[in-house]
Amino acid sequence: MSTKRTTPLRVAVLASGRGSNLQAIIDAIEAGQVQARIVAVISNKKEAPALDRARKHGLRDLFVDPKPFAGRPDSREAYDRALLETLRQHDVELVLLAGYMKIVTAVLVSAYANRMMNIHPSLLPSFPGLDVQRKAIDWGCKLAGCTVHFVTEGVDEGPIILQAAVPILDQDTPDTLAVRILEQEHKIYPRAVQLFAEGRLRGDGRRVFIEGGKPVGEAVISPW
Repeated sequence: MSTKRTTPLRVAVLASGRGSNLQAIIDAIEAGQVQARIVAVISNKKEAPALDRARKHGLRDLFVDPKPFAGRPDSREAYDRALLETLRQHDVELVLLAGYMKIVTAVLVSAYANRMMNIHPSLLPSFPGLDVQRKAIDWGCKLAGCTVHFVTEGVDEGPIILQAAVPILDQDTPDTLAVRILEQEHKIYPRAVQLFAEGRLRGDGRRVFIEGGKPVGEAVISPW
């Protein structure tokens, strides 16, 4: 059931790299297109450029060091418990993975079931994992794209929220294809966050429905 928010959605972003999707979400929030507030940008990499982006916009940037947990039999779960404590301290309602290069465990997945999103540069369920643009080209696909999905314990297996497709051109390399896919990522990730903020996402098994219907432009096929 769609509900009108009286306060911005409290969002945390987990990022390991440059943070271009983080920037797209920041820009959409600052433009008034997404009714959310980023209360923390958290990284497992101390020098992640995503943390620099956060600082430039006056956002709280946090480095959670994985080294103290290394060597433990439950190292991944212990690290995620530390993350979970940080998220709870900031009253986070929605967690966004944006180039976060760690596989989250059941510790986070169960705590944020249907409240944690990821964006992946393929049309899932095709090509989960890494090096997906090369895989799409090598398989002779005619379309590639990106997917926003809820996070489950299976890697890139969660229910699909939004997708955007781009054609694969004869002359494409993995790098050129990745650039065009990234353009679409920057459109659909903020859109998915806004749909969540509006209370318009309803899950039913593997399917996610958009309450109130899906307007033209929810899914995109980019021009040739």
